[in-house]
Amino acid sequence: MATTIGEEILINFTPMETRVAIIENGMPQEIYVERTSKRGIVGNIYKGKVVRVLPGMQAAFIEIGLDKAAFIHVDEVICTNPEVEEKNRNSIAYILREGQSLLVQVTKDPLGTKGARLTTHISIPSRYLVYMHNNSHVGISQRIEDPEERDRLRNTLLSTLEEDSSIQGGYILRTVAEGASEVELKSDIRFLKRLWRRIEKDIKSVPTPSVVYEDMPLDMRALRDMAHVGIERIRIDSRETFNKVEDFVRALVPELLPRLEYYPGERPIFDLYNVEEEMQRALGRKIDLKSGGYLIIDQTEAMTTVDVNTGGYVGHRNLEETIFKTNLEAATSIGRQLRLRNLGGIIIIDFIDMESQDHQRQVLRALERVLEKDHAKCKVMGVSQLGLVEMTRKRTRESLQHILCAPCSQCESRGFIKTPETVCYEIFREILRQHRAYDTDSYLVLASAEVVEYVTDEASNHSAELETFINKSIQYKIDTHYGPEHFDVVLR
Repeated sequence: MATTIGEEILINFTPMETRVAIIENGMPQEIYVERTSKRGIVGNIYKGKVVRVLPGMQAAFIEIGLDKAAFIHVDEVICTNPEVEEKNRNSIAYILREGQSLLVQVTKDPLGTKGARLTTHISIPSRYLVYMHNNSHVGISQRIEDPEERDRLRNTLLSTLEEDSSIQGGYILRTVAEGASEVELKSDIRFLKRLWRRIEKDIKSVPTPSVVYEDMPLDMRALRDMAHVGIERIRIDSRETFNKVEDFVRALVPELLPRLEYYPGERPIFDLYNVEEEMQRALGRKIDLKSGGYLIIDQTEAMTTVDVNTGGYVGHRNLEETIFKTNLEAATSIGRQLRLRNLGGIIIIDFIDMESQDHQRQVLRALERVLEKDHAKCKVMGVSQLGLVEMTRKRTRESLQHILCAPCSQCESRGFIKTPETVCYEIFREILRQHRAYDTDSYLVLASAEVVEYVTDEASNHSAELETFINKSIQYKIDTHYGPEHFDVVLR
């Protein structure tokens, strides 16, 4: 993958949540939020129990210890029973039975009414490699395009594995492995082998259902999966988190140490590059384009639709030129919005109809180019007979909207509003801004009943910690005129 000029990672840590922003050329491209009380489980490995086999769907429900049973399809189940005949190895009724213990890994978080999605193709990532327990394949990321580098990496990995075959399995060289030395690859292999031995020990000792391996928290995953030698800076606004990250980087990727920075600035780290503003825009339906056109993005449980409109842009020559330029700008903006909002699954894009076949090809190519930078796997199917562009983007974790918002009770769930938890954290951040900017004795927060009840009940400990930190008292007052997302911080 080509190095992006001016790429940075910003990590904002509080006891309640961790937020990570990927900045490219001074603009936020990806935003991730992980709340302490609702950590994602993608990548976690469980010792589960089969609770229901569904032959008609070729699937089964697996109890892994969550509120909802998880779901696994026959394509994700490896048949390890030698007594099952070859012709029956693609039938869920023959390879799984109710009450059976099964080692599974989460591939998709629970989403809405759907339980987690599982696989028995267990894989564990490190910095440069992915270890696959039930596979002997050695593969290389398609984003490493140089044939000589691919051959070098493959030969280095194969020779290392020949020297030590103590643990059987396959490996995939990740994109960040490009340029990695033999010493670095060997270190990764040793780390993965130690980790798998520990997992095997836990599998034997824990009851069913139980978790046997949990993936890293968001800040560590960001460095493992997104940081590379071309990164310009990695800024962290928590001293404690910085120290942990520094130890992690020193042990796993020491070449990134010079890029690490502790950010003690009075200006909140997410105010740099307007990340907070971009987060707010990413929760809206309408995205304005510089040309005067705009996008309408609607996220549903089945799919995401994107509608492109010319708006006030009329062009200088003719209608076809106006449409073409609007669609080109929209293609670039759509690729960025998919990453910002972390939208996945089926995505339907309704570009403005173009008569020219050449214009259609250029717009599709522009979309494909911007998607090449995406960490998630994307596939563009082309233009359908209805003139719609159909594509998919791999969905693993919840979208930004699903994390920060909840179905709106005031509009019978036709839209979304921010949760009281989200508004509470916005209040805390606003108080910190006011504290740094003004000298006052105390604060009065006016907000809706739901928000005040959340702050004074579930978030009371965090509110007390904030009062201690700023050494000022904070009073909360319900105002019936305030909506669920609105609040004011009054200096007193």
